[in-house]
Order: sequence, then C-alpha cells, then structure tokens
Amino acid sequence: MKRINLTLLISVIALSIFGILMIYSASYVWAEYKYDDPFKFVKNQSFFFLIGLVLMYFISKIDYKWYYQKANIILAICFSLLILVLIPGIGTIRNGSRSWFGIGPFGIQPSEFAKLGLIIFVSKYLNNNENSMKKIKKGVLPILGLTLLMFGIIMLQPDFGTGTILVMSIIGIMFVGGVNFKFFYKIALVGISGITALILIAPYRLARILSFLDPWSDPLGSGFQIIQSLYSIGPGGLFGLGIGNSIQKHFYLPEPQTDFIFSIISEELGFMGVLIIASLFLIIIVTCFNISKKCNNLFGKYLAFGITFQMAFQALLNLMVVVGLIPVTGVTLPFLSYGGSSLLITLCSIGIILNISRYNS
Repeated sequence: MKRINLTLLISVIALSIFGILMIYSASYVWAEYKYDDPFKFVKNQSFFFLIGLVLMYFISKIDYKWYYQKANIILAICFSLLILVLIPGIGTIRNGSRSWFGIGPFGIQPSEFAKLGLIIFVSKYLNNNENSMKKIKKGVLPILGLTLLMFGIIMLQPDFGTGTILVMSIIGIMFVGGVNFKFFYKIALVGISGITALILIAPYRLARILSFLDPWSDPLGSGFQIIQSLYSIGPGGLFGLGIGNSIQKHFYLPEPQTDFIFSIISEELGFMGVLIIASLFLIIIVTCFNISKKCNNLFGKYLAFGITFQMAFQALLNLMVVVGLIPVTGVTLPFLSYGGSSLLITLCSIGIILNISRYNS
C-alpha cells in the first residue's frame, strides 16, 4: 500500500475551509435577521466539516473492496431511506420538497447517500458483467431500470436536480463500461421525452424554463434568482469588492449561502477568486480521474470514476445555473455550498478515492 494522496487531501481540505469562510460571508446578514445569530450557518457547516474529516480519515483506511462485498446491502438501505423520507411525520419538508430527516437543528438528505450507494452497486455490476455490457437486454436494461426506479422515488420528493445528477452519473459509468455508443442516442431521446413530460406536468418547472430563456420577462418572480445572480457576478471585476462586501447578500439574492454561493464568491473576490476556486476543483478532479485510471482493480476503477464524474458534473451543473446557461435546478456546489449532507457524503466519497489511491501500482 502507498501513502495517502496528499495532493488530493490538501486540495479537498483547502476548498472545504474556503467554503466555510465564504458561507459565513454570504450568510451572516440573513442568519442574523432570521435566527438572531450571524454564525448560525457557519457553525452548522463547520460541525459537518469536522465530522466529515473524521469519517474521511477512517474511510480512507477501509479497503475499498469491502464496498464490493456490501454493495447490495448499501443499496437496500439507500432505497429504504428514500422511501421513509416520503412518509409524513418522518420526512420533513424544506423549500417545497420532502427530502429531509430532521435531527434536532440539522437535516439529513438521504438522496445524497443514495447517489453514492447506487454508484457502488453499479460499479460492482459492471465488474461482474463486463462481457454483457454490449448486450442491451442482458447487460444495460437491468441497471438502467434500477436507476430509473431510484430516480422516480427521488422525483416523488420532488428533487429534480439530484435525480438528474444520479442518472447522468450512471450513464457516465456505463459509457466507460463499454456500452455501445449508439445506445446513448436512444437514451438521449427517451431522456428528452421524459424531461419534457416532467416539465409539462409541473408548472413551476415550466416557469423555470421560461425564466431561463428570458429572466427579465418576470423579474420579480421566476426570473428573480438568475437576475440577482448576474447582478452579483457583474461588479466583481478582477479582484472583487472584498470579502464581506457583497451587496447582493443583503436580501437581494435569496439564501446566497446555498446554490448561488459562487455568485457571492465572484462578487467579493472577482476573477482571481474564481480562478483559485477553478484551479482547486481542477486539481481535485484530474487527480481523482488519474487514480481511477491507474487502479488495477476493475471495481475500484469504476467506483473512483463514478464518484469523480458525479462530483464534476454536479459542480458544472451548479456553475451553469449561476451564470444563467441553464434553468435553476437547486443543485449545490460541492465543498462550497451550505449543506451538511452534501459536504458529509462528498468527504466520505473522497475518503473512498483516497483508499483506492493507496492500492495503485
């Protein structure tokens, strides 16, 4: 076994600590107004960060092949939690979605754990069925059906952003797993049809699409977040307004510590701050992909790739929303956005990749 990958570890810790700093800067105005405690959000995030660091350390010591042995159990637990959270009295509603288990002042989102659980299971499936992935019925459809089932349960909450990340992550793993490229054209057609149907049956999703195309058509309604995000990014310039000096966090941009924290980073730190963040993300993603590439074990290779692809896709999706390239999805920015469940499961996922890196030749 090699030593732990210090480049990945230091980059992850640096980005997470920077995220805590920016969460305080973005949230203290709102936190003081609503909770009479300007440190409300930063204390919660720091608590999950410390727990996540401890878990990341211990998980980095666990042989990743253990997840291969327990993949079925992990997936069953994830499905059970997703169903339990839908039951009134057990799951709690936040921002219109029944996606949370309330534990004291904190909330745990089981869909975050389900994303990792499904990647573990699919990695095992691909390892065991490598020769069958060229066959649609025998190789692809079982895993695709399982993915769509989990997507359907998540949509009952509803949480379209998380469901999209989950599906795209599995498609990414199947792509490197040897699935016939022509099949992805068919998946794309089915996906577009399904997304269209989901948009048509939910008026708020249609409103988001229309606001994305022309946010100024409803500047005080569906287009409000995108407009305020652009107003936040615009004045940043080269070096920004300085940490703590954001204007948009003063009740213009709703809850800026979550999905739109990148807007506040752009406003306060400017292009140079964005460049630093992008560099850290690039180091993390490239390092993780290299770990996947060098792994001799097929299960470990798929597992590392799936975790990395999911993290990269989620970050890209968040940034595209913030700059107005796609409609608002409610997806957080890994390591930076406020959200205990997201930070916790991301650090645990990094712990798995750190363990895989120790077995590379």
